[in-house]
Amino acid sequence: MLWRRGRRSDNVEDRRGAGGFGGFGGGFGGPRRGVGIGGGLGLIVIVVLALLFGVDPTALLQGLNGTGGYETEDNQQPGETGNNVTTTDEKKEFVSHILGDTEDTWHALFQQLGRTYQDPPLVLFSGAIQSACGFVQAAMGPFYCPADSKVYIDLSFYDELQRRFHAPGDFAQAYVIAHEVGHHVQHLLGITDQVDRQRSRLSKADANALSVRIELQADCFAGVWAHHADSERNLLEEGDVEEALNAAAAIGDDRLQEQSQGYVVPDSFTHGSSEQRVKWFKTGWKSGDPAVCDTSGTLE
Repeated sequence: MLWRRGRRSDNVEDRRGAGGFGGFGGGFGGPRRGVGIGGGLGLIVIVVLALLFGVDPTALLQGLNGTGGYETEDNQQPGETGNNVTTTDEKKEFVSHILGDTEDTWHALFQQLGRTYQDPPLVLFSGAIQSACGFVQAAMGPFYCPADSKVYIDLSFYDELQRRFHAPGDFAQAYVIAHEVGHHVQHLLGITDQVDRQRSRLSKADANALSVRIELQADCFAGVWAHHADSERNLLEEGDVEEALNAAAAIGDDRLQEQSQGYVVPDSFTHGSSEQRVKWFKTGWKSGDPAVCDTSGTLE
């Protein structure tokens, strides 16, 4: 990915080294008022792994308080391949450029809708952090908190993405940010509030299904960004989209559950299957139109 061509955002808050109790976030999933949006691999998966893009929306609703974490490695392991962003300083620079490019994309798309896009700050933290959505540990993964409209990420997650989930590449890393920004778009469009109102009236299975729709829509919005980053700014290189699709497949609920417990429980899905996540990213990427990201109907 030719990410250095993109505009660098000034909306990055570096809170690394502030202490485990001084600022953090977590998650990679659905929205909830007062709770970080952005994550959740289902209760079972979260307990076993610190999943990819974050915290289970249901757990967030109850007040995120995960445990565990992963070690940060700033260097690529011998024999690994992929155009990964590796050093700490380079990772911060990378995140700033990707965030800036998402800002350019969504400002233009919101303008077409007659609306104003508000840039989400992105907070870098290490270990754990206190967000407006509660205290969260790095093991929960990247997340978006609608209560303060911020994206949170511990950059060591990128090492986890490569080593544990076997999803290397700088565009796979960009996909993580674009997914969380997708949750911010949902918040600005009022979707997050609608989900909050509905969730309290639903059974656990139906609430999980709602979370899946929210996560898949964020994947689709990430694809919308990828479309414009490529068609308008020529940031993508050969193989980049495949990196994102590989990452989306690697964190599908079915694959994660199979790896962690040896069997799959569809009713417990909170992010969607590998096939669904790949499908919805591709849907947004091929179209570039947010309107195609309506996941309210069938998810097949």
